[in-house]
Amino acid sequence: QVQLVESGGGLVQAGGSLRLSCAASGRTFSNYAMGWFRQAPGKEREFVAAISWRGESTGYADSVKGRFTISRDNAKNTMYLQMNSLKAEDTAVYYCAAASVRSVSRSLGTYDYWGQGTQVTVSS
Repeated sequence: QVQLVESGGGLVQAGGSLRLSCAASGRTFSNYAMGWFRQAPGKEREFVAAISWRGESTGYADSVKGRFTISRDNAKNTMYLQMNSLKAEDTAVYYCAAASVRSVSRSLGTYDYWGQGTQVTVSS
């Protein structure tokens, strides 16, 4: 069982930065691939970024590539999403997720555990 808690969301001006954190419970964090997804009002939940269980591989949605960076610190049982050059269209609830696989996945169905979400609002 994995419990995930996101933090770091908030209100930021366009062009600014935020760092989201996802803290996982237990001592098996390193056995899971991890991902970030987001859901804006009136839209489906969409893939943002993912990282393999050892952190050697990452993947990004085209919309965030070059602006967002996913990372993980298995010693701290924590995953991060550094978001730079934020745009109004980045406004959404951001969710972290964990999958009992080792490789990167962009599919919602791969993920077994989800956090409660954290709101990111970018004003223009």
